[in-house]
Amino acid sequence: MFSAKWIREHEDIFDDGLARRGVEPHAARVLALDAQRRAAQAEFQSQQSTRNRMSKEIGAARGRGEDTAALVAEVAALKEVTQSWEQKERKIAAELDALLAGLPNLPADDVPVGADENANREIRRWGEPRFAEGGARQHFEIGEALGLMDFERAAKLAGSRFVVLSGALARLERALAAFMLDMHTTEFGYTETAPPLLVRDAAAFGTGNLPKFEEDLFRTTGGFWLIPTAEMPLTNLAAGDILDESALPLRFTAYTPCFRAEAGAAGKDTRGMLRQHQFSKVELVSVTRPEDSEDEHERMTACAEEVLKRLELPYRVVVLSTGDMGFSARKTYDIEVWLPGQGRYREISSCSNCWDFQAQRMNARYRRAGERQTHFVHTLNGSALAVGRTLVAVLETYQESDGGVTVPPALRPYMGGVERIG
Repeated sequence: MFSAKWIREHEDIFDDGLARRGVEPHAARVLALDAQRRAAQAEFQSQQSTRNRMSKEIGAARGRGEDTAALVAEVAALKEVTQSWEQKERKIAAELDALLAGLPNLPADDVPVGADENANREIRRWGEPRFAEGGARQHFEIGEALGLMDFERAAKLAGSRFVVLSGALARLERALAAFMLDMHTTEFGYTETAPPLLVRDAAAFGTGNLPKFEEDLFRTTGGFWLIPTAEMPLTNLAAGDILDESALPLRFTAYTPCFRAEAGAAGKDTRGMLRQHQFSKVELVSVTRPEDSEDEHERMTACAEEVLKRLELPYRVVVLSTGDMGFSARKTYDIEVWLPGQGRYREISSCSNCWDFQAQRMNARYRRAGERQTHFVHTLNGSALAVGRTLVAVLETYQESDGGVTVPPALRPYMGGVERIG
């Protein structure tokens, strides 16, 4: 979220950045509202100052035994005028805040410009795609044939876009999560965290999910939001804080269920586990100094890639275009894993650098050593990985011709030594 002051000082940069995202210019409208707000605020303060001065005059006049009726009436009239200016300032400020809250982050200079995923740019690949002999089956065909993946019973319980995993597949999903958490905490310095799965409006606003994406979220009758990703609570751990520079970077990881309404996803990935209302994910979040965030972005992406390398799952990394990038992101790398059943790469992780966009919404700051002034932190988030989609990739990549599935060597210690699901 950008401040009116920053836009006033960088008007052309702001509108140019919005244009690259396909958004019409907003600087003139923002600055006009800000000018109205400041004018109303100045008039309110002027009227308030006059009231205060006249109130003192009334006190002095009464001390001299003078008649103060006229002055009292004038102050009473000024009170109404002052309150009207205060209300006007608040109304304009609310309109300005709503406008700013709905505008996306500006893209980094090296982000490709384009309307959608067709403008994404591939930057590297790892591994050779595997194909099962006689043609590769999709994960739901494998799971249903094993009797361990049940969409029909899930539909009886909750409707479409849910699944019931059982037996070895339920254990395999748990193994994947444990494997990822162990790697990120013991090797990459992330602190394992178990955050709330329900958050308040302020937390959803802080990460940019509200107000723009309300229809994508699930809400309880008590007014809480079910998290669509652990990014929401983990990033908000720094909300409202002034951190010491020496404490940065902060790195958090969490394994949580995630809940998404999948608004607008009608007809997309209706079979299987690729697009569900409930899924599990291991999330990475970093809070850094501004000068460190670009390096942290590369580091975070590499941590997510390492999971796929150790599972020996072929993948590619793309940088998202301005039209495909998330609302809060300044730059995003998508990691796409190869799915033999579909014969194409599919997203399994998004790693985004949000700069200070979320920090301004959360008022998350830090103070450099020896300084009194505070600065906004930079925040980053990434999937490492979406556990359900990793399960999909394992099933399709390690499928056997007789219907069984080989357990990747890296997961066997988490599976009690089991080498094959059949």
